[in-house]
Amino acid sequence: MTATTSTRELAHPSCTEIRLEGVLHALADPLRLRIVRELDADGGELSCSHFDLPVTKSTTTHHFRVLRENGVIRQVYRGTAKMSGLRREDLDTLFPGVLDSVLDAAAAQEARLAAPAL
Repeated sequence: MTATTSTRELAHPSCTEIRLEGVLHALADPLRLRIVRELDADGGELSCSHFDLPVTKSTTTHHFRVLRENGVIRQVYRGTAKMSGLRREDLDTLFPGVLDSVLDAAAAQEARLAAPAL
């Protein structure tokens, strides 16, 4: 992985370092998948404080780190805010259709679980 040059810059894997198994691992957690779905819906960058996750701040930080270290998101500081954006272009180039398939499946599952039982 690329080394950081200051405490305000975060290390991100290059495209050659991103592995499918790491991406799938990062997306396998329901809270991380929720973060990715929100980033995808927004299409831009969101601050970490935007996400209202039912876990402690340290656990939230862990989830963002897993996503970043596996190449799913890119994080940058803008002033005092840590902004996160989905690395969609990189992921679509490396693993065509995978991100869309996972996001579509998550949406279908959410709809199925929200539907009244027959």
